[in-house]
Amino acid sequence: MVATMALQTKPAKKARPGTRRISPAQRQRVATLFDRFESLELRPKTELNYRNPYELVTAVALSAQATDVQVNKATGSLFDVADSPEKMLALGEEGLIRHIASIGLFRTKARNVMAAARILMDRHGGQVPLNRNDLESLPGVGRKTASVVLNELDIEPAIAVDTHVFRVAHRLKLAAGKTPDAVEAELMRIVPGPFQTRAHHWMILHGRYVCVARKPRCEICKISDLCPSRELFLGA
Repeated sequence: MVATMALQTKPAKKARPGTRRISPAQRQRVATLFDRFESLELRPKTELNYRNPYELVTAVALSAQATDVQVNKATGSLFDVADSPEKMLALGEEGLIRHIASIGLFRTKARNVMAAARILMDRHGGQVPLNRNDLESLPGVGRKTASVVLNELDIEPAIAVDTHVFRVAHRLKLAAGKTPDAVEAELMRIVPGPFQTRAHHWMILHGRYVCVARKPRCEICKISDLCPSRELFLGA
């Protein structure tokens, strides 16, 4: 006697962040998009002023909830007197505050900068460790700050997702995630490898000056023909 088994229907698995299927046409559009970005600016860079890795990581940490313009005004005089962990410790927390008081959350940031300087002196010989684990262990340096530093110095492919990158990624239909981490995972999967250390800068600058939040400047956008959201804003 042959037993019959009832067929069981398994529930469809939800795609994990960054694992949605990408069609060949979509891959080609993305490749063309980043080829276009590259043709417009080969080496996009942060607009924060710095002269060495210590100044860079400090400036990026100070830029949380502040504009690059505000940070550059403060660090112009700060880095003239404290361009290394050793000099920062010599300056002291109150001395640091005098330079950065115009930046939001300056007291918390001052404490973090001083604590990070102490760790760099005690554990790393006064040098900034250029790897993710050690960078993220520094006070005031989270995943986004570490990603910006590693990208800027062309060390590790990473895409730091701030409000500009988040907005541009959604408008270009490069990502659909609801959190920065989800968008980062999607972008790292869809952006071609040769562009991954520059994608963050292209997207943040595009979001800052062209694909702005309230009324994107589609009329001057050099990639508007590749943008699925273009018709939503033209004529609005």
